[in-house]
Amino acid sequence: MSFGRRTARLTAASLVSLALALATTACASDKSTSKGAGTGGGASIDTSGSSVKVGVLHSLSGTMAISEVTVKNSVLLAIDEINAKGGVLGKKVEPVVEDGASDWPTFAEKAQKLISNDKVAVTFGGWTSASRKAMLPVFEKNKQLLFYPVQYEGLESSPYIFYTGATTNQQIVPGLDYLKAQGKKKIFLVGSDYVFPRTANKIIKKYAEANGMEVVGEEYTPLGHTEYSTVINKVTEAHPDAVFNTLNGDSNVAFFKQLRSTGVGPDRMPVLSVSVAEEEVRGIGPDYLAGQPVAWNYYQTTEGARNSEFVAAYKAAYGADKVTSDPMEAGYNSVYLWKAAVEKANSFEPEAIKKACDGVAIDAPEGKVTIDGATQHVYKTARIGVVREDGLIQEVWNSGGPVKPDPYLKEYPWATDL
Repeated sequence: MSFGRRTARLTAASLVSLALALATTACASDKSTSKGAGTGGGASIDTSGSSVKVGVLHSLSGTMAISEVTVKNSVLLAIDEINAKGGVLGKKVEPVVEDGASDWPTFAEKAQKLISNDKVAVTFGGWTSASRKAMLPVFEKNKQLLFYPVQYEGLESSPYIFYTGATTNQQIVPGLDYLKAQGKKKIFLVGSDYVFPRTANKIIKKYAEANGMEVVGEEYTPLGHTEYSTVINKVTEAHPDAVFNTLNGDSNVAFFKQLRSTGVGPDRMPVLSVSVAEEEVRGIGPDYLAGQPVAWNYYQTTEGARNSEFVAAYKAAYGADKVTSDPMEAGYNSVYLWKAAVEKANSFEPEAIKKACDGVAIDAPEGKVTIDGATQHVYKTARIGVVREDGLIQEVWNSGGPVKPDPYLKEYPWATDL
């Protein structure tokens, strides 16, 4: 590419709690009455009335709320827009909103509740790979669909998950290509301690070996961690050319504020982030991030009439001072992609949607996005941006068009033994 994308360990106690909770919701399901068509082996969905229920499952509390509340908002915006135009297959879309509470067993419990008790047709949700990994067996067991909206580490596919954020070759690899093109050869890796950062950094180290780069340090902290002086000392003492940042949630607030207090700015040592978008910039403060590079597929400043409509609609719904971001846009797109696939299949049935999904495309705020039926990922345009002093992000490079998703990095010889 030339220049011009998470499993926290489940404790024994939490696993027991999760098993009991799933058993409880399963018993509750047994007492409910399926009113609609079956799903061919899984739980039933209720399509008997004038509306169809969909699940919206995000962290509305806890360390990930800084990021996920806005994705929930953009999903609800898309649902409102679709309902205003008549709904899907003549039915209004009825959201059932649940709080994953930044707790991975809770995500699994709430996913089962949405399927068994609420009989939703689909669920939109998740941010961390830990939450997705916790939900995956629930959706596979019930043969129900999850639309997951956030960039991730790749090396995964599930027949019951649609991945509408970037996979590795659409974010992490372009981010590394950017640093390489900027002459950055010594890289320090900082991340939260769970599956996304650890897997992403495994990929980054393979890339570095094959591209004449050196990883001079690697540090992990728990989600929600706020004391970064020791990590920052290790980073500065290693004298890297750049930092590749895979911290998530409000840990980024503490990291960037403490980094700036040392006097280290982007000119001396850029920190390329893959989970810091416009909303996180607001939470951290533009003064601590101006000039820092990020890698995503969408920015509020992305040019195009469709994005202007999206930004205006979001501000009208949630406030003129609000911003839009990549995960928010991918969440918004998820609802429209599901709608398009349902209409192509002429059915709310998960198996029918999966068979119809290949080639389903929408005119999204980021540009055209198309479902790749083979992987259930999405063709997306890769973009590198730099945080501006006003807190928005200015694109400095893009891939020139949508990039085919390659979650297993089959097109990269250096990734063959991952």
